[in-house]
Amino acid sequence: MTSQQQNAQIPEEILRRWETRGVSRRDFMKFCSVMTATLALPMTMMGRIAEAIEADNRPSVIWMEFLGCTGDTEAFLRANEPTATAIILDYLSIDYHETLMAAAGHQAEAARRQTMEKYKGKYIAIVEGSIPTVEGGIHCTIGGNSALNITREVCGNAAATIAVGTCACFGGIPAAAPNPTGAISVSKAVPGATVLNLPGCPLNATNLTATIVHFLTFGKLPATDNLGRPKFAYGKRIHDNCERRAHFDAGQYAEGFGDAGHRQGWCLYKLGCKGPETFHNCPTVRYNEGTSWPVQSGHGCIGCSEPQFWDTMTPFYKRLPNVPGFGIEATADKIGLGIAAATAVAFGAHGVVSALRKDDSGPHEKED
Repeated sequence: MTSQQQNAQIPEEILRRWETRGVSRRDFMKFCSVMTATLALPMTMMGRIAEAIEADNRPSVIWMEFLGCTGDTEAFLRANEPTATAIILDYLSIDYHETLMAAAGHQAEAARRQTMEKYKGKYIAIVEGSIPTVEGGIHCTIGGNSALNITREVCGNAAATIAVGTCACFGGIPAAAPNPTGAISVSKAVPGATVLNLPGCPLNATNLTATIVHFLTFGKLPATDNLGRPKFAYGKRIHDNCERRAHFDAGQYAEGFGDAGHRQGWCLYKLGCKGPETFHNCPTVRYNEGTSWPVQSGHGCIGCSEPQFWDTMTPFYKRLPNVPGFGIEATADKIGLGIAAATAVAFGAHGVVSALRKDDSGPHEKED
């Protein structure tokens, strides 16, 4: 633990309270530290985050799933120790979640309706999966009502909506060509609602937990980019934080899976890695309790968190065109100039792509 973390003050009473619940003070402080770092806040905010989690202000949550694989729910429930269940679910009121709730059928639908009426304008709506629209939305109905109607009703009366996973954020695989069900994103289905997008296939559970912690701490969702994604998680390209970046700059590329370069951890760009045009914090947050992520384990990024995935990211094993490479013969000066030019081009291109895709965007630029 750093000296800065040691200086962060978490009230002793809160630490003792968590110990009585079976969560050690070390694990609770680690959780608060990870959340603070993920949100890019100063470590001195750890105490405020701990107090916000502890406060008795449990927001009601309605979690809906439509055209999806339940991968986002599975990812969230397998979050780090101490688990999301222990830290977050105890401090949220999950009043409707088709995978987790004991109720079914009419009882489940009654629970959703009662929550909407009792906490109108105050509850959080979480949506997993995209929403079909053709033929009146008959390709996904619950209780005889279409997903499109349910989404508009629930999200239209929520304090905030969080779209989890690429399907809910941008349509995802159900919206891939030829998109037979007319699947669309949540922000398209409910254009007037406040929607925060957490794309990824599946989403990174740490980013959802951090978003909820931000809401509990500050009473609002975090600042987003022009695609409705929180800046703390999607503000930088994977390429810029990749542990293989030095090999890219040096012109050291794996030419095939299992070859000498691949075994030595060289850059996967020639094997189709989409890291140079994907914005996500995978290299820093990682998956599976922060132990690894696809590029670290030897597979290139497939760009699953970008709009129009999968159409724009396939074929997965064909390298991206026109990504500047420096080559091992380049001088340090040339590499430096190349990095600056490449970064400018990349962000410029990202802006163009964002503008072209703005018809599928969520809320535009927001600041804390």
